[in-house]
Amino acid sequence: MEETDREAVATAVQRVAGMLQRPDQLDKVEQYRRREARKKASVEARLKAAIQSQLDGVRTGLSQLHNALGDVKDIQRSLGDVSKDWRQSINTIENLKDVKDAVVQHSQLAAAVENLKNIFSVPEIVQEAHGLIEQAELLQAHRKLMDLECSRDDLMYEQYRMDVKNTHDMNLIRNYFGEVQNLSEELAKQLWMVLQRSLLTVRRDPTMVVSVVRIIEREEKIDRRMLDRKKQTAFIPPGRPKKWKEKMFEVLEGTVSTRIEGSQSDTRESDKMWLVRLLEITRKYVQDDLIVVKNLMIQCFPPNYDILNKFFTLYHKALSVRIEELASEDLEANEIVSLLTWVLNTYKSAEMMGHPELISEMDVNSMGPLLPKEVVDQLLSKYIQIFTSNITGWLRKALETDKKDWKKDTEPEADQDGYYQTTLPAIVFQMFEQNLQVAAQIDEIFKQEVLRLCLKQMTSFLIRYREEAIAYKEDHMRDRQHPQCYVQYMIAIINNCQTFKESISSLKKKYSKTEFNENDAAINSTLDSVAKDGCVYLLDEVFMDLEQHLNELMTKKWLTGSNAVDTICVTIEDYFNDFAKIKKPYNKEMTFEAHRRVVIEYIKAVMQKRIAFKNPDERKEGAERMIKEAEQFKFLFRKLSAGLGEDTDRLCDTIVALAEVFKLTDPTLLYLEVSTLVSKYPDIREDHVLALLAVRGDANREMKQMIIETLNQNKPLSTVNIQPVFRDIVVPTMTVNKLLK
Repeated sequence: MEETDREAVATAVQRVAGMLQRPDQLDKVEQYRRREARKKASVEARLKAAIQSQLDGVRTGLSQLHNALGDVKDIQRSLGDVSKDWRQSINTIENLKDVKDAVVQHSQLAAAVENLKNIFSVPEIVQEAHGLIEQAELLQAHRKLMDLECSRDDLMYEQYRMDVKNTHDMNLIRNYFGEVQNLSEELAKQLWMVLQRSLLTVRRDPTMVVSVVRIIEREEKIDRRMLDRKKQTAFIPPGRPKKWKEKMFEVLEGTVSTRIEGSQSDTRESDKMWLVRLLEITRKYVQDDLIVVKNLMIQCFPPNYDILNKFFTLYHKALSVRIEELASEDLEANEIVSLLTWVLNTYKSAEMMGHPELISEMDVNSMGPLLPKEVVDQLLSKYIQIFTSNITGWLRKALETDKKDWKKDTEPEADQDGYYQTTLPAIVFQMFEQNLQVAAQIDEIFKQEVLRLCLKQMTSFLIRYREEAIAYKEDHMRDRQHPQCYVQYMIAIINNCQTFKESISSLKKKYSKTEFNENDAAINSTLDSVAKDGCVYLLDEVFMDLEQHLNELMTKKWLTGSNAVDTICVTIEDYFNDFAKIKKPYNKEMTFEAHRRVVIEYIKAVMQKRIAFKNPDERKEGAERMIKEAEQFKFLFRKLSAGLGEDTDRLCDTIVALAEVFKLTDPTLLYLEVSTLVSKYPDIREDHVLALLAVRGDANREMKQMIIETLNQNKPLSTVNIQPVFRDIVVPTMTVNKLLK
C-alpha cells in the first residue's frame, strides 16, 4: 500500500508540475483543484458501483448453491423411495406372467378374428384370384393376393411372438396358406409375360403396363416394410423379399436380348448379303423400340425408374454381346467392313442412336464402344490379310486378261485423244477405288492403311508388269510376224504407264493427306523403266528393219549413189505414224532416242572403216554426201519433234563435224580440224580419231602419231552439260590394230 501511495503521489506531483509551468497559471489553481475534485468523485462513484455489483453477484450465487443443495437432498430421498418400491414390486411382476400370456394370446386371437374372413375363405379367394388373372384383371388379383398374404403373415408373426420355437404351428399356418405362394408365382408369370411383350402392349393397351408397374411398386413397399420389421423382430414372412423390381429389369433385359438375337433370318448360304440385311433389321428394330420407349413407355413408369436410360443401356449391352458374337465368326472381307461401318459409324449416327427423337434424351457419346478396341483391331487386321490376298489375286487375273489382249490381231482401243491403251489401268484403279470407298466408311486411319497397301501392291504388280512386257517382246523376237499388232500393243503398254501415274496421283489427291510416301519413288521408277523399255523395244523393231540399209552407209555402194538414207527416213517416218499415239512425256523421249540412235548408227558406220577414201575427190564427195544426209535427218526429226521442244540440230551436227574432217583438202591443217572436233565432243577417244584418219585415207603413220600425241597433251576437260555421243560407240578391235599402219 505504501508503495502504491508513493506512486500516486509521484504521479500527482508530475501532473501538478505540468499544470503550473508558467506564472500566469497560478491564477487557475482553484479551477484546477475543483476539476480534479470532480474527477476524483467520479472515479470513487464508479468503484463503489462495481464493488456493489460484485457483492450482489456473490450473494445470488450463494443463494442458488443453497437451493441446489436442498434439491439434491430431495432427489436422494426420492431415489431411496424408488429403490424400496422396486424391490417390493419384483414379486408382483412375477405374479403377472399369466396376465402377459393372456395378453399375447389375446393379440393372436385378435389377429385371427381380424383375418377370420380370409382364413375361412382361402380356397375361394385363391380361385377368384386365378380367374381374375385369366381375365387380365391383374390389379384386382393382386389385391386379393395381398389380403391373403397379409392374413398369413399376421398369423405367423403372432405365432412367432408367442413361441418362436413352435415350428409345428408355424408349419400348420404355412401349409394352410400353401396355395397363396402358388398364386403369387402365377401372378408373377403373368407380369413377366406382359413385360416381355411390353413394347407391343404399350402401343395397344398402355394401362396393362401401368398395372404391372403398380403391382411391382406395391410389392417393393411391402418388401421394405417386412425388411424393416425383420431388423426389429428378426421375423420375415415366407417368400420375402420378392424383389420383383429387380426381376422386372432382368425380364426386360432378356426380352431385349431375345429381340436382338431373333432378328437374324438369313445365313451366308441362303443370302450373300445376310449380314447387311441383319444389321439393317437390327438398326430398324432398335430405333423403333427406343422411340416407342421414349414416347409411350416412359409414361407408364415412375420417374425414379429412369426407364429410357435403362432401355438405352439394355439395348447397348445386348447389341455389344451380339456384335461380339458376329465378330467371332469367320467373316469375309466385305462382311468385316459392313460390321465395322455399322459399329463405328451407323450406330451413333442419326439413323440409329443419334435419331433426332432420341438425341435430346440421351448423350450418345456417353455410351461406351460396342466392340472393344482389341476386337476392332483384330477385325481390321483380318480384313487387311484378306484384302492383301484378294488384291494380289485380282491384280494377277487383271494382268492375265490384259496379256491375252496383247496377242489379238486387232489394234487396241484408243482414248478420246487417239492414244492407244488397254483396259488394265481402269480395271486396277476401279478395284482400288472401290476398296478405298469401303475403307473410308470405317475411319480415316483405316482408309490411309488401305491406300498404303494398295500402293505397296501396285509396286509388286508393276514389277510383274515389266517382266510380262519383256516376255512379250522376247516372244515377238522369236517370230516377228506374231503378234500382228505388236507395235500397237507395245505403245499401249507405254501409255498405260502414264495412265497409271495419273491414276495414282488422282487416287492420292482424293484419299491421302500426304503428298509423298515410301512407295511413290518405287512406283514412278518402275513405271518409267517399263515405259523406257517399251520405247527401246519399239526402236529395236525399227532398227531391225533398218539394219540392211544402215549396213550400206559408208560403203562403196553408198559413195556411188545409194538410197539407204532415203529409205531410213521413210521407214522411221512410217513407224512414227504409229508412235504419234504415244503419250507425253514418252513420245518426246521416243523421238529423242530414235534421233540419237540414227546418228550413232551413222557414226558407227564411219568408225567401222567400211570405206577408205583414195583421193581428194572421193573425200569431197563423201563429205558432201554426209552433210546432205545430216540435213535429211535434221529435216525428218524437226518434223517428228514439232511441238516437243527438242533440239534436233546438235546430234546431226556431229555427222557434219565428221564430214568436215574428210572434206579438208590440206593435210597440214588436219590437226587443227581434229582438235576442233575433239573440243566440241570431249567424249571422243583415241580409237575414234584413228578410225576417222583411216577412213580419210591420206594420213601417214607419223601424222597419226603426231596428232594423237598432241591431242593427248592438250586433252580438253569433259563438259557435264554436253550430251555424250561417242561414249557408246565401240571401234572394232580388228580395225583398231590396223589403224596405225
